[in-house]
Amino acid sequence: MNPQELKSILSSGLLSFPVTDFNAQGDFHREGYIKRLEWLAPYGASALFAAGGTGEFFSLAASEYSQVIKTAVDTCATSVPILAGVGGSTRQAIEYAQEAERLGAKGLLLLPHYLTEASQDGVAAHVEAVCKSVKIGVIVYNRNVCRLTAPLLERLAERCPNLIGYKDGLGDIELMVSIRRRLGDRFSYLGGLPTAEVYAAAYKALGVPVYSSAVFNFIPKTAMDFYHAVAREDHATVDKIIDDFFLPYLDIRNRKSGYAVSIVKAGATIAGYSAGPVRTPLTDLLPEEYEALAALIDKQGPQ
Repeated sequence: MNPQELKSILSSGLLSFPVTDFNAQGDFHREGYIKRLEWLAPYGASALFAAGGTGEFFSLAASEYSQVIKTAVDTCATSVPILAGVGGSTRQAIEYAQEAERLGAKGLLLLPHYLTEASQDGVAAHVEAVCKSVKIGVIVYNRNVCRLTAPLLERLAERCPNLIGYKDGLGDIELMVSIRRRLGDRFSYLGGLPTAEVYAAAYKALGVPVYSSAVFNFIPKTAMDFYHAVAREDHATVDKIIDDFFLPYLDIRNRKSGYAVSIVKAGATIAGYSAGPVRTPLTDLLPEEYEALAALIDKQGPQ
C-alpha cells in the first residue's frame, strides 16, 4: 500500500486505537491482544492504530513495541490496515518508524515528541527527519508540544511526499481552519481530541469528517452507529447518544488526569475483553467509577 492509497483509506470511515493488553504481572499479553483485534476488526473501522496513545505507546519498551506491531499486522493482514504509533526523540522515533515499516505497518502516526519545548523550526525538522526515514505514509499529530502552523505544514508537505495526514488534538478552531484552507486536499484530516465524538459534528463542518474513536474498544456497534449518524447529519441520533452516553461518560473520564486511557481499558473489561491494568504513571478507575461506567455501557445494549 503506497502513501496515496493509505491517504484515500483514511479520508473516510471511522478509525480507532485498540488498547494494548497486559497480563496480571503487567507484561504484554499477546493472546489477549489477538483476541481483541479479531473481535474489533469486523465492525468496519477503516484502519486501526497499534501502540497509539490509547495503546499506551509511552509506556512500552522497545522490544514490547515490536511485539505489539507484529501481532497487530499479522492478525489483521486480511481484514484492516494497521498503522503504528511512533514518538519520542527524533532518533527514537526514527528507530520505531523503521521497525514498524519492517514489520509491515501500512503507515505511521507521529505522536508528539519528548517533553522539552522546541521552536517551530525544530519540530518541523523532527517531523521531516521521521518522514524521510521511511517510505510508508505518515500522519502528524498536532497535540501538546507539537503545534505546527499552516505555513510549516505546507513546507513539510512539499518536502515530504509521504506526509499524507494531519491529526488535530489541540481543538484550536482558528488553527484548524487555517490548516484545512491552506493545505486543501493535500492531507487526509483526522479529528483527534480525547473522546472525539463530542466534537465530531463541529469538525465535520470544518471539513474534517474523520476521527478516531476510543470507545470503539468496548462499544464498537454504538461507535459505528454514531459515526454514520454524524456522516448523514442525523442530528436526533447524534444528540441522543451524546446525552445518554457521552456526557455522563465524560463526567467519569474528567475526574482524574490520564483517565482518557484508563476508562477505555475499564470499558474493555466490562465488555468481556479485559486488557489488564494500565501502567504507571496512569491509574485505574476507582470501583465506584467502574460501576458507573458499567451501567452506562449496559444501556447501550448488545454490541
